[in-house]
Amino acid sequence: MKSITLLTASALALLSGTVLAVSGPAAAGAAVTAGAVYTMSNAPSDNAVIVYDRLGSGQLLPAGSFSTGGTGTGGGLGNQGAVTLTTEQEFLLVVNPGSNDISVFRVRESGLTLVDRVPSGGLQPVSVTEHSGLVFVLNAGSDDITGFSMSGGGKLTARPAARRSLSSTGTGPAQIGFSPDGDVLVVTEKATNRIVTFTLSAFGIPNSRKVFESAGVTPFGFAFAERRHLVVSEAVGGAPGASSASSYQVSRSGGVAPLSEEVATTQTAACWIAITPDGRYALTTNTGSSTISRYSVAFGGQLSLEQAAAGVTGSRPIDMAFSGDGRYVYTLNAGDQTISAFGVGPDGDLSAVETVTGLPVGSNGLAVR
Repeated sequence: MKSITLLTASALALLSGTVLAVSGPAAAGAAVTAGAVYTMSNAPSDNAVIVYDRLGSGQLLPAGSFSTGGTGTGGGLGNQGAVTLTTEQEFLLVVNPGSNDISVFRVRESGLTLVDRVPSGGLQPVSVTEHSGLVFVLNAGSDDITGFSMSGGGKLTARPAARRSLSSTGTGPAQIGFSPDGDVLVVTEKATNRIVTFTLSAFGIPNSRKVFESAGVTPFGFAFAERRHLVVSEAVGGAPGASSASSYQVSRSGGVAPLSEEVATTQTAACWIAITPDGRYALTTNTGSSTISRYSVAFGGQLSLEQAAAGVTGSRPIDMAFSGDGRYVYTLNAGDQTISAFGVGPDGDLSAVETVTGLPVGSNGLAVR
């Protein structure tokens, strides 16, 4: 049930004694709601989705918390994609890494309604993706992916034949995602420095995995630009000033061919990545530097670093997402439990909008509509 305010006793208990607050004029004035921002508490007692109304100015207003019915871990997951909107933004998918299951919420202007919760089919789900009613989950604890069918009402049905192992054990997987056409699944493995792909049959069942060596060390988050160009952040084990990003061409047969290899950010621990809706710019959040780096993405998929520190975030950013119109980008910051909001200019320049404070320790995942 939607919380009327995040200052109630129940909400305070959920947020481990913290209070959500917003700095800036959005806290005082009313404005037209343009969408919403979602993250999860990842609480080991009761995982919940924390919702903010997104104003036309890019600012955020607290809009309630919604129990997933499952549990989190209370700590870092080394992942991207724990909270994911479906393609039509009708449903929100959320992993429960502590209870090994997935929750599905119907998205409404008035808030979220929990419509399903099912076992993930593996251990410690950390990332989830959807395309045309097919849902796949990345289970970090069992080094596998599992597939589901989603009904029009948001119910998930497990597809046992859609389970596949990753390249080995102890892979440290970070993210699972579909190619733009939905014909290839991509997984990054941090511990093995590999990128794994699966093509899908006509029935949505993964074929045998294909394994490729990453151009850089510790491949982490990724996103697709235009023309099936895959851009991957590389944390390089957190070595100071050593992180980078690489781009690849992904074929319909699941092949991964490098385009630009290890283009340096000059920052530390580039772990999460997002691409502007027009495909022109790629941003990485640099966890060790608390900054955002900006790359331009050429027509052929090649990367060029435009700004090593295009924006300064809260402490230790761990996820990032654009609004649908590309006018704003948001980062989730683990070091000080905040969300940073930035305006995005037509040339990709970032301008700080505000900071939302008071998130629970261990919060994870970020989705924006």
